[in-house]
Amino acid sequence: MRGLVQSRVHTVCLVILSTVAVGAALYWLGPVLIPFVLAIFIAEGLTPLIDLQMKHLRLPRLVAVVSTLVLGLVLLVLLTGLATASVSQLSANADAYAAQLGRLVERVVAWLPDQIAGISPEEEIQRLSSPSIKTVGSLLVGTSTALLGVLSKSLLVFIFVCFLLLGGGGRGDATGVWGQAEASIKRFLVTKALISAATGLLVGLTLSLLGIDLALVFGLFAFLLNFIPNVGSIVATLLPLAVVVMSPETSASTALLAIGIPGVIQIGIGNVFEPRIMGKSLDLHPVAILIALIFWGILWGIVGMLLATPITAVMKIVFERFEGTRMLSDLLAGDIEALRSPEEARA
Repeated sequence: MRGLVQSRVHTVCLVILSTVAVGAALYWLGPVLIPFVLAIFIAEGLTPLIDLQMKHLRLPRLVAVVSTLVLGLVLLVLLTGLATASVSQLSANADAYAAQLGRLVERVVAWLPDQIAGISPEEEIQRLSSPSIKTVGSLLVGTSTALLGVLSKSLLVFIFVCFLLLGGGGRGDATGVWGQAEASIKRFLVTKALISAATGLLVGLTLSLLGIDLALVFGLFAFLLNFIPNVGSIVATLLPLAVVVMSPETSASTALLAIGIPGVIQIGIGNVFEPRIMGKSLDLHPVAILIALIFWGILWGIVGMLLATPITAVMKIVFERFEGTRMLSDLLAGDIEALRSPEEARA
């Protein structure tokens, strides 16, 4: 009994040390691993499209791969144009946003008494309104830099995707642990992509009909952030709030609709349609997904949060195939009964 306890302690210590070492390596190698891992999942998501072309259009695999890559390149160019147009639109409307921000500051300060602990409302209005144009300009520069960084990584990811798809012609259907993980991830990615595309399209159309600036960009964000469980839909709903508030043409009723309707879309699709369509395809406990979001978000930022769910699903499938790590698989699935020993189960 004492030897069993010592063995478990040693195992726990080794797991902790291994987790710390792997986490440090993943963080250090992040600039290389992030585009590569992202390319792996994108390639897995594009594989069903290649298979459909080969099956229904009778195309050779090389032709199907090239046509899929061309389609992906066209989408990348369109996203680049959309990002560039959005930055240009922000720059063109910077003065209007700054003026609206100054008016909002005046309204807020006007609600305050004439003097609060020696603070003059007139001085506060001048102090807060004067740097508003500079603040908006800095925001535009930061946004442009972030978009250029994302686009440069997108080009690297596209190159990785090309090599992965072109180099996978002769492997056949994968079997074993990787085959099971691949089938599960493909099913998840395709279903999630279709649901996210529908969400982004509805959100973008809604904001566009309401006349909100950057409506297509917010629709794109709704599509991407829908891959982040729970948190992503909330962030995507609140993102247009800053533009809605600073836009001088937007009325109060339009502002409420611009936040309320996308929120209803996110809640309806995320809580009604998505569970019925996807079911328990990955069999992961919500707490495990939340911890994975935090862990991968700390390591790899927003891209890590996007990849947290599929990476955790692969880990669960791998853990399930080996006796020594099956307990971790049960823990990720939230199967508490499976974690109990036979003596505890009988008790």
